[in-house]
Amino acid sequence: MSQTPVNPVPQHVAIIMDGNGRWAQERRLPRLAGHNAGAKAVERTLKAAQKAGVKVLTLYAFSTENWTRPQEEIAGLFKLLAQTLSRYTQQADKYGVRLLVSGEREPLPPAILNQIDHAVSSTAHNTRFTLNLALNYGARQEIVHAVNALLREDKKEITVQDISQHLYQPDLPDPELIIRTSGEERLSNFLLWQAAYSEFYFSPVLWPDFDEAEFERALAAYRVRRRRFGGV
Repeated sequence: MSQTPVNPVPQHVAIIMDGNGRWAQERRLPRLAGHNAGAKAVERTLKAAQKAGVKVLTLYAFSTENWTRPQEEIAGLFKLLAQTLSRYTQQADKYGVRLLVSGEREPLPPAILNQIDHAVSSTAHNTRFTLNLALNYGARQEIVHAVNALLREDKKEITVQDISQHLYQPDLPDPELIIRTSGEERLSNFLLWQAAYSEFYFSPVLWPDFDEAEFERALAAYRVRRRRFGGV
């Protein structure tokens, strides 16, 4: 017997997209083939989230730790990112998508920064859905970023609200649901502050195979969770 839903559709879903490399390795393909397949999973998930009624989707696209990967892979990732940004920017108005990017600008390539700025500014008027890309992102770095901003304001006492208001995207709600694919069960420096009361769904599916059905399974698991926020 199915459980009775107790939660509505989450307003904000965040996803740690994991498993591109393993997907490629299982098929004896180069790692970049896995990233290309992962880009197609992003498109499927974006459509699934909009269809389900989700309003904000945050995707962990590139972490501050990913710079340790081979330079050839990093170059391929940024080339793929440039192509994806161009495509999404052209289609954003049709689907009412606003694009945001969370993370440190340095040391992203100038060409990517220009493309990011163009994508963010040209989609700012869209209000139906928000796609937030965590790019060159690290949660610890985000908290340090917030604290340093407050120090520049000569704050004598820092509150929880102060830090929240100085994060990369202070106007976004905290994610009610965080999904991680590929069977791994850790946050990996992702949204540590915002995840204080998030629900988690760990999917065994490698990211390139993630689809609407698996997204719906994550939403179904969320709907029956008892969210007490420290209460009874």
